[in-house]
This record gives sequence, structure tokens and C-alpha cells, in this order.
Amino acid sequence: MNKKEIEFIRREYSLAKLEEAEAEKSPFSQFAIWMQDAKRAEIDEPNAMFLATTGRDGIPSGRIVLLKGFDEEGFLFFTNYESRKGRDLTENPFAAIDFFWKEIERQVRIQGRVIKTTSSESDEYFMSRPPGSRLSAIISEQSRVVPDRAFLEKTRDEWILKGLNAEERPAHWGGYRIQPFLFEFWQGREHRLHDRVQYRFAEGKWIRERLAP
Repeated sequence: MNKKEIEFIRREYSLAKLEEAEAEKSPFSQFAIWMQDAKRAEIDEPNAMFLATTGRDGIPSGRIVLLKGFDEEGFLFFTNYESRKGRDLTENPFAAIDFFWKEIERQVRIQGRVIKTTSSESDEYFMSRPPGSRLSAIISEQSRVVPDRAFLEKTRDEWILKGLNAEERPAHWGGYRIQPFLFEFWQGREHRLHDRVQYRFAEGKWIRERLAP
């Protein structure tokens, strides 16, 4: 594909609109409505979100992870604490997440402070995972260089041959809670004149305002 083929990839957006006066007063309520809309539209993995972190070096790093729950306390995801994202969050406990639901022409951007979940929350979610997923979390030194695929499979098989089980969450694996201080809800509109409604937390309350596209 050449430059011109990429340059002219575009589509018009016209499915809906978003007026700040009609949006929910709480960004969490607005997110819940949009997440439900995404599920109703049968979007594949509507809880997939882009997570951006930055460590001490200031170089951003991004990846797709899965949202595992949310409420007014924050947005939950689980991972290896010793992974690249885990190391970043140890050095700089702030992150940004982004949900893009192209089928309904919507995007949600969130920024917040990140804290670890409690041990009991991490234990509960760990034990809800399939056995194979629990085992992978135990044996994988996530983000570290390994020789090849065979090394990973050999490590797994050795664990199984020893008769060990995956009934206990390893200390290096658990959850994070993103506590938002900024939301942006983006609704695609015609001719790139998109609707963007921002919620920012200031002086103990959420302030709702429109942004230029």
C-alpha cells in the first residue's frame, strides 16, 4: 500500500450526536450508557481499551488490555506487576486509556491516577480465570526476552508434570484501578465537525464542557 492509498482512507460519521446539555451529569453514568450501547451493538470485545503509560524515562508505551470492571472508584484491569506497564506505573502512577467503538462512531478518552487493587480483589479475579490463564500468569515473566516459543511451552509442561496447580495468585500479578480526573466523550459527526464533551474534576466536582473538534 502506497502513501496515496493510505491518505485517502476516510469515512463520514453520521449515526448520532452528543450535546453537552443532554449528556449525563456524571461521566461514570455517561460511560455506562455508552458501554451498554456498545454491547447492544454486538461490538467484539467492547471492553478492549488502549492503555498508555510512561516511566521515568518519559517515553510513552501503549498496548491493548481488557477492562474488567468500573464504578465511581475507577476502572479495573489486571496484569503482571513486573511487566513494562507495571514498571512504568511504579515510576509514574498516571495513565491514559482509550475506548474506540468504530461501529457506533464513538470514542472515550480517560486520564487518571493509578493505584493497585486490594489483595482480595486480585485474588478473587485471579481465581475467576480459566486454569490455563492462571498458569500462564504464574509462569510468564511478562515483557522479558525469552529464547523462543518452545521455551514458554517447555516451562508450562514442566509445571504440569510436577503436578503443581494454579490455585494461588502469584505476588507478581494483580490488579490496578485507574482513578479518573478527566474524561472525553467523542461522537463522530459529518465533515469532521465532531462532538467532543469533556468532564474534568475540579474543586470537588465534575465540570462538563464542549471541546472544539
